[in-house]
Amino acid sequence: MTHPRISGLVLAGGLGSRMGGADKGLVMLDGRPMVDHVLARLHPQVDELLINANRNTDIYARFGIPVLPDRHTGFVGPLAGLDAGLNHLGETDGWVVTCPCDSPFVPRDLVARLVAATEAAGADVAIVRADGQLQPVFLLAHTRTTGALQAYLAAGERKIDRWVFTQKHAIVDFDDCPEAFANINTADELARHGQG
Repeated sequence: MTHPRISGLVLAGGLGSRMGGADKGLVMLDGRPMVDHVLARLHPQVDELLINANRNTDIYARFGIPVLPDRHTGFVGPLAGLDAGLNHLGETDGWVVTCPCDSPFVPRDLVARLVAATEAAGADVAIVRADGQLQPVFLLAHTRTTGALQAYLAAGERKIDRWVFTQKHAIVDFDDCPEAFANINTADELARHGQG
């Protein structure tokens, strides 16, 4: 039995406003750009890697991975990145798993657990919950949701969890490793988690 293709999409399309406008994916952590940590964690879990970025696309391209800009103007948020990823897959039977570029401690079994949950529930989307808090930027979505997401964005909607709840979805608990979803938004957090 062949499994649908899974594409790992690192979301690096934001403005980095809480880090002084820095492109967070390119901020150094332990001698490597933060996005490189996320890519390394995702790589063994997926069939291909993608990066969603709206700035410094030439630098991101040096990772040798397709760089997908938002198809919507104005930095409208993570769902625009997911939209770019799903659009990239087109009509294929596949999945996109998203991770933010500022979360370098992605669980090494993230994709396996999200896939298992969608299979068990017959769902088209799965999102993470850890320590009782939804972590909706960590999600898995099937290409079946492409049209619904396009319509949601076209209506001016932006909230990830609200869109997820309109789809057949599964919520996957990661209470065993909530620290894996820590994101680094500020210079202070960067200093706490590693060396710049």
